[in-house]
This record gives sequence, C-alpha cells and structure tokens, in this order.
Amino acid sequence: MRWACLLWLPMLLPVLAPAARGAVSEVEAARLGADLTPMGAERAANSEGSIPEWTGGITTPPADYQTGAHHADPYPGDRPLYTVSAVDLDARGPLLCEGQKALLRAHPESWRLPVYPTRRSASFPEWVYEAVRANATRAGVVTTGKGSVEGARVGPPFPIPQSGIEVLWNHLLRWRGARIQRSEGIAAVTRRGNYRVVLVDQTLGLPYAAREADAFGRVYPNVLLAIKSKTVSPSRIAGDGALVIEPIDQTEDPRRSWSYSRDLRRVFRLPWVAYDFPAPNSDDLRTVDDVWLFNGPPDRFEWELLGKREMLIPYNAYRLHSDEVGPSEILRRSHIEPDLARYELHRVWVVQATLKPGAKHIYSRRVFYVDEDSWQIAVAESYDLEGRLWRVNEVHAINYYEVPVLSSTLEVYHDLLRNRYLVTGLDNGRNSYRFSEGSDPREFSPNALAYEVR
Repeated sequence: MRWACLLWLPMLLPVLAPAARGAVSEVEAARLGADLTPMGAERAANSEGSIPEWTGGITTPPADYQTGAHHADPYPGDRPLYTVSAVDLDARGPLLCEGQKALLRAHPESWRLPVYPTRRSASFPEWVYEAVRANATRAGVVTTGKGSVEGARVGPPFPIPQSGIEVLWNHLLRWRGARIQRSEGIAAVTRRGNYRVVLVDQTLGLPYAAREADAFGRVYPNVLLAIKSKTVSPSRIAGDGALVIEPIDQTEDPRRSWSYSRDLRRVFRLPWVAYDFPAPNSDDLRTVDDVWLFNGPPDRFEWELLGKREMLIPYNAYRLHSDEVGPSEILRRSHIEPDLARYELHRVWVVQATLKPGAKHIYSRRVFYVDEDSWQIAVAESYDLEGRLWRVNEVHAINYYEVPVLSSTLEVYHDLLRNRYLVTGLDNGRNSYRFSEGSDPREFSPNALAYEVR
C-alpha cells in the first residue's frame, strides 16, 4: 500500500478561536496553482508515470457536444491496460482497498475491475479556483455543536487539509454547480438479480456554491443545498414528492424535510431524518448519511486523516453514463456490468471515522477514499457494530464538461452481508444533468413542492 508522507500535516495555524481551526498561511496557500493544483491536489506525476501530471483537466467540451445532450466519452480510443480479478489480489492488492478486495472475493467468477489509462480530467471554472484560494487562508472548522465551517464560500474550504474533518468538509462543500435539474433512476437489486427502477425528477439548489450570493443565499445564508423531487414511476407512487433543505451548520438549524402524498394531495412536514435512518427508495441498503457516500452532520464520529495513497477508483465513467445503454445492460445479479465500468489509478486521501463512545449509529467505523482532484468521496467502507465489513460504496464520476465540473453519474451501494446492491443515478434514458447559475428560495418551499408535483 502506497502512502504519501504528509510532511506539512503538523503545521497548524495558531488558534483562531476556541472552536475554530483550519486556515493555512499565505506562504502555504501560495502552493495552490504551483506545485499543487488550484484544488489542492499534487500537480506532478507519480514516480512511475502511471498517474500523469495534472494539466488543467478537460477545459472544453468535445466539438460535437450539444448542451443538454448526454456526454460523449472524450477518450473513445482508450482501452483497458489490464483487468483486476480475484486471482490478481496478490499482485494488484496494494492498489485496492479492503472493500474492493472483499467484492472481488465475494464474486470471483463475475466481478472484475477494468483498469484504463489515468486521465486527470477534473476541472472547474476559474472563479471557483479563486474562491478556493481565498478559502485556504480564512476558513476554519467549528468543532462545537454538530460541527460547521466558518469563513468559506463557493467550494472546498481546506484545499491544503491538516486533519480528517477538514477533508470531510471538503467533500461536503465540494463544488457541484449552483443549480441542477436531473432525472435519475434508482434500483435495489435482489439476490436473484430482480429489480424495479424508481424514476425521480429532481431540482437541486446549492446557494453556497453560487458565484455571487444568489437570491437563495441572501435569504438563507446557512443553506448548503435544497432538493425538490417528484416521483415519475412506478405508477403506484408516481406523483409523490419530497423537499429537503440542508443547512451547513445544523446545530441550531437542523435539516428540514417535507413529503407530498399524491393520494392525500397534501404536504406533510417530516420528522428530522438524518444519520443512520434508512434512505428512501433504498430497500434498507443505504442510510441517509450514505447518500453521496457521506452527507449531513459529522458529529457522531471521530475523524482521523490516515494519509494519502494511490488507488484504483471509478473515474471517467462515460460508458455507464451513455444514452446507448440502459438498466438492463448495466444491472447484473450481484453487481453492475463490469465491462461498462472504468477504473483508473489516482491519489486519494484516506479518512477514517470511528463512532464516538455513547453515540448512536449502525456503523462502528467507516473509511473514506477521497479523490484528490475533486474532493469527491470515490469509495467508502462501512463496518457493523461487531467490526465486520458490511457495506462498500462507490461513485462513478464524469466531467460534465460544459460547466466544467467532475461529479457523480452513478452510485453503487453494496451490502456484503445480504449479497445485494443499490444503484442510484441511472439517467441513461432520461434527460441529462442541466446546470444553471443560481437558484431562488421560492422554488424550494412546501407550496412550490405541492405545485410541482400536481
């Protein structure tokens, strides 16, 4: 296992306030855009050249791309360098995490990882880089209450992280765009390989990520994101809807949720839903805080930065995103179709979360592998209260190059103990992601939810 030495890790800023820490000096921040990328990743190639230098990522869409269309593979000529299967664990094991090894051992005849040339495609708008550079010297972690961040805006607050909680906040506040409309399919696959796709139309508003404070951010400065959803199918739940408002600091302003019932034609305020509560439409295969591999308050766990390593992770998953395939081509009995997946060698930050004494959660320990170029958690492992590896989750990401932004196109949640899995993000036969500049709080209200779904 290859771990990078974090020589600068102990270099903590003098205390800003009793409850805040995190910012680095101007001298340290000057590394951004120099030996570090604007997002804080190592710019240089690795010593073997198997991870190339970051040269800006994808900066323009392919010439034939039309806005609103599914994203064509910008690397159509790439072919797998090799494939990792259960018989290769001794040779390739150092490039895998324990969860990936467990999946290969569980499905030795059918699961494999096709490994392609590494393309450091991650890129973001220049103004996002500027905001991240400003965050580096002013952002701080608030450790009181349920935890929060101060002094940050737009994107990751800690591009030169010094602790596990800072890496986590980089994931939570990673830049994904300011407003997104999407259609996605969700499928909980049984042991026999059966499934039914739940289709959902969603609108996401992310006022924290807006270039300038938009109407939403001015009215609700503590809101990270809002999600309004309408179920399209199957028919028995079509017309139902949901609204979630997610604050950054949930100490005094907890997550708020509403549900619209088609049968009752009413909007209901839901009890607080967070942590290990089963996520909707998941058949109990993921928790609420498993969504996006982690979301919500971090206060029930102790966060430890284990370091950085090189690892095979899903990346540039344009074949899974393609409108030329659908659920029947993607979903197999115990896992997705491996020939449609793409794994690459990348550097990842490794963060371990250990359940605090007296805290309640179904997971005793979690390990997160965070892509250095985007701050997206790429792989997550969850252990049950007896210490057994229970769930292994992966994000298959692409660069939505019209923005540009590297973000998820498909998320896969494996339950090793039940031999089942859940897939979210199936959008192959639906409209692709549509990005826009800002959001309005009026479209994320209970009244707007009722109007939207009727």
